[in-house]
Amino acid sequence: MASQNTDPAAASSTAALKGNDSGGSATKGSVTKRLQQELMTLMMSGDKGISAFPESDNLFKWVGTIDGATETAYDGLRFRLSLEFPDGYPYHPPRVKFLTPCFHPNVDDKGFICLDILKDKWSALYDVRSILLSIQSLLGEPNNESPLNTAAADLWSDQDAFKAHVQATFPR
Repeated sequence: MASQNTDPAAASSTAALKGNDSGGSATKGSVTKRLQQELMTLMMSGDKGISAFPESDNLFKWVGTIDGATETAYDGLRFRLSLEFPDGYPYHPPRVKFLTPCFHPNVDDKGFICLDILKDKWSALYDVRSILLSIQSLLGEPNNESPLNTAAADLWSDQDAFKAHVQATFPR
């Protein structure tokens, strides 16, 4: 997987240090092209329960939505997320966080998400669609071995109590 995360622009930055100015704008242009392509792919995918669009005219900041998976504590809920793409995308993961409060073992009180594909398991092969689907899946299948919210992780084993807490906190 490491080869998919090797940024070809890194070679350009070495050239830029030697006096050639080809690194920055070329990199930003390729990221813009990639994000435009991902937006079209996401719009055409027809996936139920996920969407994302650039925030105003800034292609590097998106707002996404995820519907809670059916037959989970989040069934019937819709969550908003922010996605911020670095200049090195797709070789570096975007910063993704919940804007809507989410009581979940792998989401802290500020909305930050503990998900391996957004950290050490990131690959340039991932796209916005796969990120949103992974987060949607995480809602129903948390990693209790690595909780950001220990209260949610402790309550997760009692699904009736967990659902009652979510429903009381986030009414439908």
